[in-house]
Amino acid sequence: MTDAPLHEVRKAVYRPVREGNALEDTIARLVQTIRLGVVPPGESLPSERELAVLYAVSRDTVREAIRELADAGYLVRRRGRYGGTFVADPLPQPPHPADVDATDLEDVLGMRRVIEAGAARAAAARTLEPAARDELWARHEAASAASEADYRRLDTLLHLAITEVAGIPSLVALAAENRARVNEWLDTFPLLPRNIEHSNAQHERIVTAILAGRPDAAEAAILEHLAGSEALLRGFLA
Repeated sequence: MTDAPLHEVRKAVYRPVREGNALEDTIARLVQTIRLGVVPPGESLPSERELAVLYAVSRDTVREAIRELADAGYLVRRRGRYGGTFVADPLPQPPHPADVDATDLEDVLGMRRVIEAGAARAAAARTLEPAARDELWARHEAASAASEADYRRLDTLLHLAITEVAGIPSLVALAAENRARVNEWLDTFPLLPRNIEHSNAQHERIVTAILAGRPDAAEAAILEHLAGSEALLRGFLA
């Protein structure tokens, strides 16, 4: 269950692209799908036909976008009965973004605070169905038990699950775009074991507050959690 894409997150990354920049937007949307871990390394993307329908573009556009990302090392194309387009495993290691603009960094992090704190508060204020409660706790448990190689992907899906259970579908697309930017930076420096332990403890406080219906506590817990990752991002990138 924990590896299945979240419904609203899937809709966010597979929504139609703009007509004027169809190729560029298709490439960007596929990269977002990879960065968010919606399709994990080694797993296959939807077929070219499905992607063309989802993005509302031609199959030629999808094929060209896949070719570009295959050449860059993000995708692998396989022929035959069990063929298709697969996310590379391992993914290429991005270079350190030495030229990160401080204003851009603060803009993305500020947006993240607004989106995720608001989502946690909204989620805690709702009466969640049993299935949604189980899914949210399962996402937390999956992140807590994740290997180092899989941690960032499952951490991302937990954060997006919180946004999804807030019950505001249009917020999920904003969260997905924002998180993809954050992951682009997070992927340039190593995971720190003590930080992972601390993050998992904070995740438990966030999820517990949401499930207990405590909006103030949920918002405070996620803001504290985000402040820690912001400190790391500024430390490594500034």
